[in-house]
Amino acid sequence: MARYTGPVCKLCRRERTKLFLKGARCEGPKCAIERRPYPPGEHGRGRIRESQYLIQLREKQKARRMYGVLESQFRGYYREAARQRGITGENLLRILESRLDNVVYRAGFAESRAQARQLVSHAHFRVNGRKVDVPSFRVRPGDVLTLRERSSDLLVIQHALDTLGRPTPEWLEVNADERKIVVHDLPNRAQIDTQVQEQLIVELYSK
Repeated sequence: MARYTGPVCKLCRRERTKLFLKGARCEGPKCAIERRPYPPGEHGRGRIRESQYLIQLREKQKARRMYGVLESQFRGYYREAARQRGITGENLLRILESRLDNVVYRAGFAESRAQARQLVSHAHFRVNGRKVDVPSFRVRPGDVLTLRERSSDLLVIQHALDTLGRPTPEWLEVNADERKIVVHDLPNRAQIDTQVQEQLIVELYSK
């Protein structure tokens, strides 16, 4: 399973914004953006000529890194979004939000999407009673996610539920005591708080 394994704080600095890749650390003073708010590398503090192409590319990279998706998979999501009815950019975000690792993160069972990805990969979750260990698995309205019985007391999950205080999206219903997540619907754009200008991504891939 391909994934990025390098230093994630450099990704936030490269995009000049918090991507919340390290959970609670991103909220505190140890966040790399707070200490070094410029891109990594010897030319990070230099002036950068921001062409329209660069702006579009950075927006795409920001979304891709935020959701933990590699380029080939992200491009595939875009092609699928373009084939669907409606606005392509909104379709793309809806596809990304419907990934199983993102749903676990949104429900507050993990501090970051990377942690949620690991929990799913280790088969701690069931979807409609069936084991699913693929982070990119796409949920559908009506799906019920539950923790495997012997995983219900996992310390990382309990810590996330106790400390995060993250608001539950309207399209999800979370029962923390029963360790259950119900997907009522897929989100519309107003219900997705990801700070991404999806139209710039559409313009990039449309060239």
